Amino acid sequence: MIKNKEHSNILDRIDHSDGMTVPPGYFADFAKRVEAQIPEKAEVAPPQVRTFWQRVRPYAYMAAMFAGIWCMMNMVNLLKPDSAQPSTLLAEAFSDDNFMSEYYLDNSYDEEFLDNLYEAGYSPSDICEFN
Repeated sequence: MIKNKEHSNILDRIDHSDGMTVPPGYFADFAKRVEAQIPEKAEVAPPQVRTFWQRVRPYAYMAAMFAGIWCMMNMVNLLKPDSAQPSTLLAEAFSDDNFMSEYYLDNSYDEEFLDNLYEAGYSPSDICEFN
């Protein structure tokens, strides 16, 4: 294989400059030109005294935010369908004499009550006399 002389030194023919060039003497007086473009320092105004409202405003906004959240939670609670608490329902049921006599006492203690009477020696005829 014969090497072509034109292709063997291809890297030597490429221009290696990266294109980042500046005119000659650009940085010689660069600092003076930048300083000339910066405006003179203006006098600083004295700090203003903050009013009472300016100091309290962030805390007032935070309190308003929490009050809004509280109101929103109460509105959601009021808009829910009525669902009484179980403890409230039990308290109402136990305070009602009809409920206690019809549902609680009659249903829960009948068998246990009769078993205790039989064990104590009472016969069914003795129990019927009480009715």
